[in-house]
Amino acid sequence: MRKYGKFAALIVVVIGTLVWLAFAGSGDSKTYYKSIDELSQMGDRAYGTRLRVGGDVATGSIQHVGGKVLFTLKQDSRTLQVAYAGIDPLPDTFRDGAQALADGRMDRDGTFHASKISAKCASKYEAKPNVQAPGQPDVHSGRPSV
Repeated sequence: MRKYGKFAALIVVVIGTLVWLAFAGSGDSKTYYKSIDELSQMGDRAYGTRLRVGGDVATGSIQHVGGKVLFTLKQDSRTLQVAYAGIDPLPDTFRDGAQALADGRMDRDGTFHASKISAKCASKYEAKPNVQAPGQPDVHSGRPSV
């Protein structure tokens, strides 16, 4: 009977440890998406909270300074200064005018310190105007294009 008691205690400790790890780890992985406007309305609650902020990369704002990349996100009339010092390389689609998502924390100096950057170039995936797909009839002649 004593052998089963030790085994049961070991099982309880293992399950307890797994539950604790699950809850402790989930707190760090939570990230709330905010617009630049929502971020500015958060006030002091924005500091120290892990957030994702999205917007367009302002034209001419990308600067490589030391090991950091500094740039400005804009959304409507609002802007946000972002400093990226992550270990991952920036995506190929990260450039002026690209839609970007910065994952990090807001600092009291007004700079958003990002540890991850995702970017999408909206114009890259849109169809070019006045270009028809092969095999579709030409609007003017009615014949299929080649």
